[in-house]
Amino acid sequence: MAWRDGKASGRKLSLFMASIVLGIAAVVAIQSFGENLKDNIALQSKAMMGADYKIDLDQAPSKEVLAIIDSLGGAPAREISFSSMAAFPGNGSTKFVQVRAIEGNFPFYGELVTTPAEAGKNYQVDTGALVDATAMRQLNLSPGDSIKIGNVTLPIAGALRSIPGSNSFFSSVAPPVVVPHSIVEETGLIQTGSRISYDYYFTTKAQTNLEQLDEVLDPQLDKLEADLDTHTSTSQRLGRRYDNFGKFLNLVAFIALLLGCVGIASAINIYIKGKLKSVAVLKCLGATRRQSFMIFLLQIAGMGILGGIIGTIIGLLLQQLFPLLLADLLPVSIQMTFKPQIIILGILLGLFMAVLFALIPLIGTLYVSPLQALRVQPNNNDKKGKARLAVLAGIFLFILIFSYWLLQNWKYSLAFVLGIIATFSILAAIARLFMKLIRNNFPSRWGFPARQSLQNLFRPQNQTLTLVLAIGVGTFLISTLYFTKDLLLAQASLDAQKDSPNMILLDVQAGQEKEVEQTLKHSGHPVLNNIPIVTMRVQSINGKTVNQIREDSTSRVNRWVLNHEFRVTYRDSLKDSEALTAGKWIPEVGGSSLIPISISDNFAEDALVTVGDNISFNVQGVMMNTKVSSIRAVNWSDMEPNFTIVFPLGVLENAPQFRVITTKVPNENASAALQQELVRAFPNISILDLRQIISVVEDLLNKIAWLINFMAFFSIFTGIIVLLGAVRTSKFQRIRESVLLRTIGARSSQILKILALEYFYLGALGSLSGILLSLLSSQLLAWLLFDAVFAPSLFPFFVLFPGITLLVVVIGLTNSISVIKSPPLEVLRKESY
Repeated sequence: MAWRDGKASGRKLSLFMASIVLGIAAVVAIQSFGENLKDNIALQSKAMMGADYKIDLDQAPSKEVLAIIDSLGGAPAREISFSSMAAFPGNGSTKFVQVRAIEGNFPFYGELVTTPAEAGKNYQVDTGALVDATAMRQLNLSPGDSIKIGNVTLPIAGALRSIPGSNSFFSSVAPPVVVPHSIVEETGLIQTGSRISYDYYFTTKAQTNLEQLDEVLDPQLDKLEADLDTHTSTSQRLGRRYDNFGKFLNLVAFIALLLGCVGIASAINIYIKGKLKSVAVLKCLGATRRQSFMIFLLQIAGMGILGGIIGTIIGLLLQQLFPLLLADLLPVSIQMTFKPQIIILGILLGLFMAVLFALIPLIGTLYVSPLQALRVQPNNNDKKGKARLAVLAGIFLFILIFSYWLLQNWKYSLAFVLGIIATFSILAAIARLFMKLIRNNFPSRWGFPARQSLQNLFRPQNQTLTLVLAIGVGTFLISTLYFTKDLLLAQASLDAQKDSPNMILLDVQAGQEKEVEQTLKHSGHPVLNNIPIVTMRVQSINGKTVNQIREDSTSRVNRWVLNHEFRVTYRDSLKDSEALTAGKWIPEVGGSSLIPISISDNFAEDALVTVGDNISFNVQGVMMNTKVSSIRAVNWSDMEPNFTIVFPLGVLENAPQFRVITTKVPNENASAALQQELVRAFPNISILDLRQIISVVEDLLNKIAWLINFMAFFSIFTGIIVLLGAVRTSKFQRIRESVLLRTIGARSSQILKILALEYFYLGALGSLSGILLSLLSSQLLAWLLFDAVFAPSLFPFFVLFPGITLLVVVIGLTNSISVIKSPPLEVLRKESY
């Protein structure tokens, strides 16, 4: 019976199966791609690091660290890396680069890809440099040209296309330059305040247990301010990083699936209402409640399985696009495979979601009386109400469990479910309020088409609620993502901060600052800041040494506080980007055993300290005891240098220090000219052109936003399919309305106008509700997450709102042409049904 009835009704339900297909495709594509990415990262982890493990430090290794390295058999390769300005004498250009000075046959896994190929093997012997291929194209360089790093000039041996351990994002800001380790001292760039990394690379035998090695050595190295990284731990860290992004995309895909399920529920609701008389007849013929229920349950289950299979196939094909879309963001090349567990997930998800969301309308078949075959009677039943509540509870429980499976965090999962409930509830409330307002304040003086189109919004079996939900949620997603992207870009925009510097000069040594200032003023550029910086590390917190805190398994002090080398300044006043939240600001001190300092609120939270607590610092071998006198809230998005720890005047003036000087240049040409002049006169100074960094960040955000919008459009497409299905499912009713309207004298043009206005109202209400709701969510994000001022873009109002409204009208009219053209006899004789 289910098969016979399903064949007759298949066309009505096929579009709603398509709405599940899209949601399943989105979930399967993201899940499958995420699993493939994890597998590829794990397989290529050695090639990413270039070794089995490494010991890294941000200061020259002590005797104890060197003893540990010797105990491991010595490091077959080592590297010193630092950021610096590089000059290219051939064309007078300069570039901020990441210098990697390598000794030994690094990498041991993977390869150093260069053009020409032999350059990667001979650069150490020939004392040449390998320069990032993209930078060489930008600066119009070729092998044989020269590069000047500090006091050393080297020939460019070749273009560097890839090297293990290179970060694609950082490479776009500071492209890598590989040089022989032997020339580092000659550059003269290893000076006070320079950020230098020391890496020692190792290989092991196949049977070596790297996890055990990490457990034994890492605590010892932590005490010596060094770190051990294995290729497995690095791959796990990378996997977690990309897994977080995948989780977000999964939620977007899951919302598309939920929208499809709303469409399923709506379709089955209308479908079952049309079948209630048939159910009553079946019961008159002796069918049991269970039999009549199972007929339609089997239909829905079959539709869910078929939708799951089709959606899974589309998702597996769709995942092939992700490596192309994300090529610049991924750390490895991806070889895509089909995962059996993902295929099973897609099919089961299609079955389970279809059945679960169809249960509420299906419950109605259980309580149909045989008398309904003879007459219409109200079908109110307390048992049915309780059953619906139980099904609703089951739906929300499933969403909670599935979101936990995606996020692996109950708090985030609960927040997601509450957010979904809030979004759907608000949109549903808007739709119901709109219907009620129209019914209570009906414009009786309007023309016939306008009045009839409004009545269609609250007539029996109307589609207002379903379509407002489908259109509203899709619009809400895309608008929120667009507003959030604008919010991030606005925070990073230099144009939005007219008085902020756009060039920062780092590592200005003592005695150079006056000459650098004169150079800036001579070039016509202002000196905005001249900030002294002293490097130091935390030695103890409230009497407990760093090592004691590390060894205390119950300590909740964040590890970055214990391991970080802080860049600290001293001054007598707060900046515009700071606000005192606790304690008292002390501008200057004389002789004192405990030095009052000011700390940022994030440091106070991570170090578990407050006003009055004691912190000891190791200032390059000298112990300095301090007391927290104040806590500051810092606006880290401000383009001026901000600091976690600030000392008062009268303490650090004689400590070894360097300077950071900031300025503002009007355009790229002025920036290039100033950089060339500074690099010639002061080769040790590193110059950050914030214009370039902002450009890279903007490009990265645009790529990520494009991908997120691509996934969000699944929700819009799902909404369109729900719209198509709603039109198709209610087509017979509309044909009957059309016949009755024409019988009383309505023309086809009037009926077309009625339908156009109805879909215009639905499209406008759904899209406008979604945009307004996204304004609220974006404001909350700006307030709670980004701590920024939200200035909404007009793009969603002037492009998204009319675009989606027009799309709804076009789809509605296109699928309603047959309604207008249907002859009256077709309905009266019920030949089409």
